[in-house]
Amino acid sequence: MTRATIPTAPFVPASPTGSDGSDGPDDGVLAAVQAALAAEHAAVYGYGVVGGRIAEELRAETRRAHDAHRARRDALRRAVRKMGGEPRAAAAAYTLPFAVPDAAAAVRLAAELEERVAAVYADLVRASEGDLRREAAGALREAAVRAVRWRGTGVPFPGLAERAASASPETF
Repeated sequence: MTRATIPTAPFVPASPTGSDGSDGPDDGVLAAVQAALAAEHAAVYGYGVVGGRIAEELRAETRRAHDAHRARRDALRRAVRKMGGEPRAAAAAYTLPFAVPDAAAAVRLAAELEERVAAVYADLVRASEGDLRREAAGALREAAVRAVRWRGTGVPFPGLAERAASASPETF
């Protein structure tokens, strides 16, 4: 079975316009959208784990987050196709950053998922322009708000500040 990870290393995109000077997106923007899609695939998987361990009183919030990530994933698939690319498929399984044996660990995992997704959307904001940038900024904001709800605290620049302290790119 193939396992994948959420990207945690900084993504350094090319310019948002085509390398030939055209107004079309270049491979850097498409790569940033694909990275966001991969992160959303992993978040959908991760929320499946969270949902299996979370306390009853947090199940509705877990379902809302899961649904939000599924909707973002589907929108990113459409964006990749619109850009002329083939959307990345989800991996069969993902390596979790830590064991999730109970409800407390499930809450920590939900916060970790949101922080990592926010980091990938920060990269997409930097790489894109126009409507795509607005959508990425909205997704970054939503992930940051969910991370604060799960963790109970926030950071001044979601998606950026925690990047310096995050795990290596080899971990989920």
